[in-house]
Amino acid sequence: MSFPLNYEMFVRTTTRSSVPDDWPETLQALWWNIKGNWQKAHAIADAIDSKEGCQIHAFLHRLEGDNFNADYWYRRAHLDFPEIDLNDEQKAIIEALILKNST
Repeated sequence: MSFPLNYEMFVRTTTRSSVPDDWPETLQALWWNIKGNWQKAHAIADAIDSKEGCQIHAFLHRLEGDNFNADYWYRRAHLDFPEIDLNDEQKAIIEALILKNST
């Protein structure tokens, strides 16, 4: 896999026109979100049937201000509704995914 080694490198890749195809869908979804394409990020997250997919789906609904829907997805991910800033949450999710996929 040719994904970045840290969060800052991940963010720098968003200057490209497309996400690397060999990245996991979880990172692809968040990449599109940072690029400003919430719809594409949501479509990818919606198709991921895992705890991480549910967490990203929840984050995206929280980002759009739909806390009711976000709460549903956080529960599906077995997570409490976060009390941290949205940017901090996104960074934490990305860092966890990079770590998970680098081993």
